[in-house]
Amino acid sequence: MENNHSREPGADRDPHRQKSAAQDGELTEQGYAKALDLLHACATEWGFLASPTNEANYRRVWGRDGAIIGLAALLTGDGALLETTRRTFETLAENQGPHGEIPSNVDPVTWRISYGGTAGRVDADLWFVIGCGEYWKAAADDAFLKRIFPHVERTVFLLGAWEFNNRGLLYIPQTGDWSDEYIHSGYILYDELLYLQALRSYRVMKGHMQGLPDQELSDRISRLKRLIGRNYWFDHDDDDRRDIYHEVLFDKGLDLAPKRSGRYWLPFFSPTGYGYRFDAMANVMVSLVGCTTEKQNALVDGYIAENTLKEDLPLLPAFHPVIQPRDEDWEDLQMNFSYTFKNRPYEYQNGGLWAIITGLYVADLAGRGKTREAERLLRAVHRANALQMDGEPWGFPEFVHGLHLAPGGTRGQGWSAAGAVIGHHALRGAPPFRIVEGAA
Repeated sequence: MENNHSREPGADRDPHRQKSAAQDGELTEQGYAKALDLLHACATEWGFLASPTNEANYRRVWGRDGAIIGLAALLTGDGALLETTRRTFETLAENQGPHGEIPSNVDPVTWRISYGGTAGRVDADLWFVIGCGEYWKAAADDAFLKRIFPHVERTVFLLGAWEFNNRGLLYIPQTGDWSDEYIHSGYILYDELLYLQALRSYRVMKGHMQGLPDQELSDRISRLKRLIGRNYWFDHDDDDRRDIYHEVLFDKGLDLAPKRSGRYWLPFFSPTGYGYRFDAMANVMVSLVGCTTEKQNALVDGYIAENTLKEDLPLLPAFHPVIQPRDEDWEDLQMNFSYTFKNRPYEYQNGGLWAIITGLYVADLAGRGKTREAERLLRAVHRANALQMDGEPWGFPEFVHGLHLAPGGTRGQGWSAAGAVIGHHALRGAPPFRIVEGAA
């Protein structure tokens, strides 16, 4: 662990350092307070809205956003936010689809239910299971668990069907998760990590409801963790062929990625091969859910520091490197959007900088004792959230332009506030997940 108390001689008497420290403290205090204000603004009797801004479809209860905002809310100890977290999952459960699918979003005014666009949103189901477990653990609300557990069981059953070949990994269609306008599909690491955490949550809830351990489920979880470790991190020195999901694809990927193997976790593979762009959300989550070694963490930290973080505003991009019009992927990217094309270079998921991803990275760093870097990046989250939008400060933008550092997307994003809250509490010893590996 870093020694966070060492100082240069005379540092305490340096007025510039003192002023800077005071400004940092003021930003941290104000940023957390403003983030709490936005969480309350997102709270309704039906659950958390993605944003109180009346734009597009953000003023709805979302499966993904609601669960992530809920993780932040549970850390605050605020009774009203705890109640809204519960209502979020109840609203989603009340509108569960006939096969067990959890809504991508619910409009609490018209009660229009969406399960996704051209493809369903698999991560809404995953975050629902995770969020239900986290709320129950935080609130010790057994009455809630009794009501919600049948919905959780149906969702987990559906997720098992989405393995398709019963070999342990979910198959995700293009547009099937949060990066719904980006171009990846197949066995996407981000979703497999959520699947692992969802199954852990399900095991704990099921064990409490039935009073008995489920060894078959525990074995399934252990195998999924091994599959993640073996198939998304290429180690040329590891000749163990066990747990390789598809040997031909794996060997092709190993041959074609000598520069990338061992630098970061690869984003996905599909029947046509591996993807190689850096997926920041996945590379943060893989450590948060406990699938990494210290060596792997150090390599990923180094890659992030050297290739993605800007000195002026160190925030993580969704994906790196940026897809440019000259790249062969550009045509496919241009064709993949819901209403209007958002993924111009350095915008949205194509190299846009995200407070929520950075806030989760702050939590990961804090949990590993990297306190100084975590504090630096949390200040960047607050600075991003403070950017002016529509003539008002503290716009909480959806993303920040990766080159010009201008705010972008819809303002008042609840999960941008959640990133600040999650990072804040992680630095004070409270990680975002209460259910961890081995929990019973």
